[in-house]
Formats: sequence, structure tokens, C-alpha cells
Amino acid sequence: MENNKSFESLEAWKMAREFRKEISINSKTFPKHEEYKLKNQIDRSSRSVSANIAEGYGRYHYKEGMQACRIARGSLSETLDHLYVAIDENYIDQEKFNILKGKYEHCLKLLNGYVLFLKNKKNGNP
Repeated sequence: MENNKSFESLEAWKMAREFRKEISINSKTFPKHEEYKLKNQIDRSSRSVSANIAEGYGRYHYKEGMQACRIARGSLSETLDHLYVAIDENYIDQEKFNILKGKYEHCLKLLNGYVLFLKNKKNGNP
């Protein structure tokens, strides 16, 4: 699809990976009773972001790549909602929430930029 050799070179994927790692570190501190509820959900939604970027890259068609990135964007928003639950339940503090939300925003910006790049390539724009 692009001149990159692998999804691993995509800035959107790199940031999604960083975000996923931070979510995983923090979800390990959630109470035991959240093991199969919030912890499981936030881990799965954050993993879905980078996984969908990688999957879309592997599709080799701009339209499918953009659709996979839209799914990734939905998973990213879902993860943010789970972060709101974590702060509302006092599983993370405001400072940690702000850091993670900043990473969410950066990831969203890169993901939106990648979707725009794919759209432009699909339409024959450089």
C-alpha cells in the first residue's frame, strides 16, 4: 500500500503500541474484582487499536486500510471511556488520567493523519 516495508514503521502504529503498553501497566493496578470486567475490557480495546492498524496495513487496499483504521479509532475511543471509568472509580488518579488522555489524543491525531494519507493516496494525491 505504501513504500514502508512494514506496519512497524508507521508512526500511528508506534504510538498505539506505546499507548497500549501504558494502559497495560496501569490496568495491572486495578482491584482484583475488576480482573474480568474493566481490566479485561480496557486491555482488549487498547490492543485492538494497534492490531487494527497492522491489519489494515496488511490489506494492501486503501479502502480496506481506511476501514481498519476507523475500527482502530473506535477502539481508541472505547479505551478513553474505560479510562473515565477508572478515574471515576478511583483506580487511577487525575495526574495519571491526564497523562494517558494526552497519549490518547496524540494517538488519535496520528491515526487521523494516517487515514487522511490513505485517502489522498487512494484519490491519487501525493
